[in-house]
Amino acid sequence: MKNHSNIKWQLILGALLLTLSVILGVIHYELFHDSHAFFFYLLMDLAFIPLEVLLVTLVLHNLLTVHEKRALHQKLNMVIGVFFSDVGTRLLRDLSVMDADAQHIRGQLNIDGKWTNKDFAAVLVHVSSHHFKIEWNDLEMEKMRAFLIEKRSFLLSLLENPNLLEHQSFTDLLWAVFHLTEELGQRENLSTLPHSDREHLCGDVKRAYKHLVIAWLDYMKHLKHNYPYLFSLAIRTNPFFESNVTVMQ
Repeated sequence: MKNHSNIKWQLILGALLLTLSVILGVIHYELFHDSHAFFFYLLMDLAFIPLEVLLVTLVLHNLLTVHEKRALHQKLNMVIGVFFSDVGTRLLRDLSVMDADAQHIRGQLNIDGKWTNKDFAAVLVHVSSHHFKIEWNDLEMEKMRAFLIEKRSFLLSLLENPNLLEHQSFTDLLWAVFHLTEELGQRENLSTLPHSDREHLCGDVKRAYKHLVIAWLDYMKHLKHNYPYLFSLAIRTNPFFESNVTVMQ
C-alpha cells in the first residue's frame, strides 16, 4: 500500500511538472512571438539532457551509494563489536583451551600496534588454510554449552538483524555458532556421549572456531584503522594471550 502511494505521488508530480513546462512555453511564445528562438533554446536544452542524466544517475548516485555503504559498514562493525564484547572474545578463549595446536595459532595472532594491512592479510591467508585441532574436554565443553545456551537469545536477535545480510562472512559465523549452540543444547550429559557424537560436536566446534578467528582478525583490523583506543584495549584483552586464557579459567 505504501509503495502504491509513492508511485501515485510520483505520477502526480511528473504530470504537474510537465504541465508547468507546457504553460511556461506557451507564455514565452505569446510574449515574444519568436518561434525560432523558442525552438532553438528548447532543442539546446534537450541536447544537454543526456549529460544531466549521466551526472545525476552515475556520478551523484554513485557518490550517494558509496556514502550509504560506508554508513552501513560502520553500523555492521558496531554490531560485530557488540558480538565480540558479549560472546565472541569469551568463546575464543574457551575454544583456544581445547585447541591442540594453540601455541602455534597464538604465535600467529600476537597482534600489536605495529601491524600493517599486509600483516593482517598474511595471517588471514594462514588462518584460512589452517586445520584447527580440537581435543574433547568434558569440563570445557560443559562450560561452553552453559555459556552459549545463556546467550541463545542474543544470538537470535543478531540473526534477525536484516543489515547483517550485507555481511555474508559474519552471517556464516553467527549460523555456525548458533548451530553449535543448538547441537550442545540437545545433549543433556556431555560426559556420557558416544565417540560418534563427540566427533560430530568437535567438527561443529572447529567450524565455529575458524569463522570466529577470521572474523576477529577482520574486526581487529577495523579497530586499528578507525578506533585506536578500542584497538589498544582489544590488544590487551587478546583472547589468544595465555595470561588472558588463564584468567578466564
